[in-house]
Amino acid sequence: MSRYAIALIVSLGTLTSASGSAAIQTADEVIEKHLAAIGGRAALGKLTTRRATGTVTITTPGGNITGPIEISSKAPNKTRALMKLDLTPLGVTETMVLQQKFDGAAAWMLNSLQGDTEITGNQLENMRNSTFPSPLLNYKAADTKVELLARATVAGKEYLTLRFTPKTGSAVTMYFDPSTYLVMRTAARVNTPEMGDLDNSSEVSDYRDVAGIKVPFVIVNANSAQAVTIKLDKVEHNVPLDDAIFSAKTSGVFLRKP
Repeated sequence: MSRYAIALIVSLGTLTSASGSAAIQTADEVIEKHLAAIGGRAALGKLTTRRATGTVTITTPGGNITGPIEISSKAPNKTRALMKLDLTPLGVTETMVLQQKFDGAAAWMLNSLQGDTEITGNQLENMRNSTFPSPLLNYKAADTKVELLARATVAGKEYLTLRFTPKTGSAVTMYFDPSTYLVMRTAARVNTPEMGDLDNSSEVSDYRDVAGIKVPFVIVNANSAQAVTIKLDKVEHNVPLDDAIFSAKTSGVFLRKP
């Protein structure tokens, strides 16, 4: 299984937001309507951490592998995705523990069976751009270029679309539901050491209110090599998260049993 599976989860998973309307709008108007739709700038500004737990399913040529997942985020951009995967569908008896960690500066992929790897290049740049709770809160201060594109139709549904081009890292196209201003899809080209350039998409759904903030509970990240489906059971905001869990020096232990 490619180590890239976890990078796909976090680097695209953080860019989920919203926008839309029949009238002609500017990119800034779309973003502000999105932020209002998911809870508002004031409420988002009060978020310091998020911990989400659920299950993950990864497609592989040998079959699907599944297990519990815990995703921790801390402002401004620390992240950790931790999962324990049952490999019996692949004929392997050991459980694989995978972690993707980013401490705000450096990132690592920790694999209990294949060894650990530092994340660099384009993937690292994308993680630096994925600020919590939303990159859209401070995109101007980050000097990110934003373009309002023509409406796009995907699977028979029309979306408002914005393209975000950061100073470094991948440009991201976001697809907003024009009736709710919730982001339903993102797309970006990501470069990986193992497979070169990959066109990734992230489909999000099942938005639920968590203490006044709308959060998608189903995330499907996909590229030509694989698909990763995350279904969350619980999301908590402003919970204590020790900075140590985002460091490569700490072991993979679940904070809470999923």
